[in-house]
Amino acid sequence: MSSHTSSSTLQGAAPSDADAAALGNGQHLQPYDVLGCHIIGGQRCASVFQPDAMQVAALVGTVAYDLPRIAGDLFSGPVPDGDYRLRVTFEDGRSVDYLDPYAFGPVLSEFDEYLLGEGTHKELWRALGAHVCTHENVTGTHFAVWAPNARRVSVVGDFNFWDGRRHLMRRIGGSGFWEMFLPDIGEGTVYKYEVLGCDGVVRRKADPVGFGSQHPPDKASVVRDIAGYGWKDAGWMAERAARADRAAPITIYEVHLGSWRRRYDDGGRPLSYRELARDLVGYVKHMGFTHIELMPVSEFPFDGSWGYQPVGLFAPTIRFGPPHEFRDLVEAAHAAGIGVLLDWVPGHFPTDSHGLAQFDGTALYEHADPREGFHQDWNTLIYNYGRTEVKNYLVANALYWMEEYHLDGLRVDAVASMLYRDYSRADGQWVPNKDGGRENYEAIDFLKEMNIAVYGAQTGVMTVAEESTSFPAVSQPVHDGGLGFGYKWNMGWMNDTLSYMQRDPIHRQYHQDSMTFGIHYAFSENFILPISHDEVVHGKGSMLTKMPGTEAEKFANLRAYYGFMWTHQGKKLLFMGCEFAQPEEWNHDAELNWTAAAEPAHAGVQKLVRDLNGLYRNTPALHRRDCEPDGFGWIRTDAAQSVLAFLRHGDDGDAPVLVVCNFTPVLRDRVQIGVPHAGIWQEMLNTDAAVYGGGNHGNLGGVTAVETACDGQPWSVELTLPPLSTIVLQV
Repeated sequence: MSSHTSSSTLQGAAPSDADAAALGNGQHLQPYDVLGCHIIGGQRCASVFQPDAMQVAALVGTVAYDLPRIAGDLFSGPVPDGDYRLRVTFEDGRSVDYLDPYAFGPVLSEFDEYLLGEGTHKELWRALGAHVCTHENVTGTHFAVWAPNARRVSVVGDFNFWDGRRHLMRRIGGSGFWEMFLPDIGEGTVYKYEVLGCDGVVRRKADPVGFGSQHPPDKASVVRDIAGYGWKDAGWMAERAARADRAAPITIYEVHLGSWRRRYDDGGRPLSYRELARDLVGYVKHMGFTHIELMPVSEFPFDGSWGYQPVGLFAPTIRFGPPHEFRDLVEAAHAAGIGVLLDWVPGHFPTDSHGLAQFDGTALYEHADPREGFHQDWNTLIYNYGRTEVKNYLVANALYWMEEYHLDGLRVDAVASMLYRDYSRADGQWVPNKDGGRENYEAIDFLKEMNIAVYGAQTGVMTVAEESTSFPAVSQPVHDGGLGFGYKWNMGWMNDTLSYMQRDPIHRQYHQDSMTFGIHYAFSENFILPISHDEVVHGKGSMLTKMPGTEAEKFANLRAYYGFMWTHQGKKLLFMGCEFAQPEEWNHDAELNWTAAAEPAHAGVQKLVRDLNGLYRNTPALHRRDCEPDGFGWIRTDAAQSVLAFLRHGDDGDAPVLVVCNFTPVLRDRVQIGVPHAGIWQEMLNTDAAVYGGGNHGNLGGVTAVETACDGQPWSVELTLPPLSTIVLQV
């Protein structure tokens, strides 16, 4: 073990009984002024606070220099120039040698301090948190945290018996940040911050910028060295911009990692990140999805929150492995040509005592007024977006996931709850903005700043808003007056079309506007059509059980709906299990029903989704103009027959696509449909095909257009419309 000399020895006063008392009760405000090496009365002296010690000495070379007890557990005495270590002898005769942490100077640079104090440190995670590093030629871990109203902050862990008196941190000027370098502390060390708040209460907190955590239900942070991974995905990173473009085919597979598959041969545990890198990525590639969207992986204490109540925003959950193994999953996806999106939760955080709540004895991250700072629906706390340091914390976190884990985008959770001060609140339970309105100006500014920062720092990423209101220009650039997101979930389309599909077909003729109305606003935003986890939980039933009719009709309805969805304007998102029509609601405590997936009817839906992905990817007319009005045109909306027909268009020179849906269980023969071009219209996909579990009614591979005007088109085709089906034709 090495020894160490401080880079400079400062002038100081002799330690006093008052110092000993303040250190002994964990109340000393300036520990670095007393502990470590100082010039006292012209002599170099070392001062050490060491509870339970019988004797303390400083080792210079092979010579031990006794440090007499001053008072209490404070020891101090002269030490000659040179490197030194401390040797502590205990009552039972044991002795321990270690480097003096108070002999080290600050780690943070003046520029870091300036940016931290200003609240503009966009790479916040490089300054705060726990970093394994070499400082003054010694390997250890640098700890830094924001707690401006704390009386003192300590690092505690097994290494100091969780005694908050032993490693009191250095306050950095008046910025409210604290730091400490602990030599010989490294990867895997369990720690917390012990914070003596301005209210006199001692709290033990997980690291807000910690890179790792213990396995729940344990709650401490864990030192993780996230440097030096060695990415090999430069090719993907260089070309991913084209895959996130509005003109690109984007089909997203939403995944809850803990319940996709489980190892019942190993106690029913979920798959690890590395197992998912093999199995999940292989499956998604086989199914033809372009992106995986991970439900939140930022560390969270309660499994039942599904990750939507995170405590460790900078820590990939340890449930599936350490940070480098999460990178293995992302890199495997990139190697397979698949992007990875992260479900990100900047809207609220839980009240758990080890988290951000009352971090330094004040409402630091949250609003003090519960009308602004408490979320009634989820019993969580709401970030104070108007506080510069809090906004910087969140923006930096978004950048962190992109930079450190090469993620390709963020799906931002519960945006509507952030945009409005009266969200889910009765009159008198919310505070208006400065103009008396309901818009949350501070949250709006935060979202804009986050999007500007993310798109400015990273090429080829996307941000996606889960936003359920008609707030304008969510997916328009900030410089054009928008919020700056790349895409927005089309919640209105999802709610309307599912309400239609759940109706008995005999009643659908009266509600066809539920299937057609979405086109009226389809181009106001860059939309993603979402069938997410929220649609298959809490008594809503599975996608299959939502469908009416006999068992065969339920499958036919679902296949027809997926055909409509994949050919409709907008990018696509489907929650895991829905691709094979899982019969049950999703259960986060168990794996998907893969046994059902092997049954013919379910396997048929699974093959349909795979083929829809392939058709969507390989047919420019189905994706090039997903977000543009000239990419779509109605041919017929026949409510009485529950028949819809529309055209999809790509760029000039791309062959158009005709889509015809029959949402009744009635076979319709010789139905004349107008088309814009002569030629053979080939049947590219038919959801009633036998290979998908259907009745195999269809058009024998294609039909020839005749020069008979229909539906405002100069040509027409005569089609067989299978019951409860969608057919796709291209000339």
